[in-house]
Amino acid sequence: MQNHGFGRRPLLGLSLAAGLAVPALAQPRPVTLVVPFPPGGSTDVMGRLLAERMAPLLGQPVLVENRPGAATVVGAEYVARAAPDGATLLVNSGTTLTLNPLLMRNLSYKPEDFAAVSLLSILPFAFVLQNRLPPNIADFVALAKAQPGRLNYGTNGPSSFNNIAAVLVAEKLGIRMQDVTYRGDAQQLNDFLAGTLDVLVVGGASAIGTHRNGQGRIIGWTGDRRMPGFPDIPTFAETHPEAVAQTYFGLVAPARTPPAAIARLAAAAGEALKEPSLRDRLLAEGQFAIGSGPEECAAFMRQEAARWAPVLRRMNLQID
Repeated sequence: MQNHGFGRRPLLGLSLAAGLAVPALAQPRPVTLVVPFPPGGSTDVMGRLLAERMAPLLGQPVLVENRPGAATVVGAEYVARAAPDGATLLVNSGTTLTLNPLLMRNLSYKPEDFAAVSLLSILPFAFVLQNRLPPNIADFVALAKAQPGRLNYGTNGPSSFNNIAAVLVAEKLGIRMQDVTYRGDAQQLNDFLAGTLDVLVVGGASAIGTHRNGQGRIIGWTGDRRMPGFPDIPTFAETHPEAVAQTYFGLVAPARTPPAAIARLAAAAGEALKEPSLRDRLLAEGQFAIGSGPEECAAFMRQEAARWAPVLRRMNLQID
């Protein structure tokens, strides 16, 4: 089974004492965490929880600013062009610095425009099935193979991470489903609750809430480990080791941000993510807290790009 190496061994992150011993930023203004999604989603939740806990550690205000649009391009471009002084950071997801550079021919930024600060968390997706459908992976696969292309699932578009996760897992399971494109998770959930959508492929609170409310059933996770709180629900990777498809959240700064500022911010983020109440809250949102140092964050993002590049080429996805 593939294991990205986080959550099961001590991290090599920076110590808070070492990081916060660096003098405060030259300009005594708030640190702004730019979230490239609208309020309310998993990335926004991460940004706000982190900002609340980083502020007292840094001794200065930490604000959250939502700049959604164009598959996170609007927010990412804003941070890439910001002054490299440690005062403007991006709460990025796998979409921003993994998928977009691989999929978009005319992307207005590149990964090299950012300096890694910290890998914040990992978020797997869940396959949530209608209660009328089989209650486990084996029976679901048998049904899907008996009726190829008949079952449908919702996505946020061909290049969205949940669609790519669904396609990868379906490929490894040897099944074929019909995708239905929506403009967001809310529309998918409405159709699922109305019974017109067979399968939700979503992460976080949407999957967990639907399952706990008895409105659907999670049959499997797309991550590399089971989710605490749901010990009886397996991962697809337990029987199909290559069926791992999970996104991540990270903290990055504009390139050329001074190493001292990066170290200070990474130490604060890492210390915040050690807090048990925050780790528990993120688990409730379907996220595994990490809190790495800059080097681990950068290495992880390079690894993700290398892993997904051949998958996306095989899927023949490209956005102008």
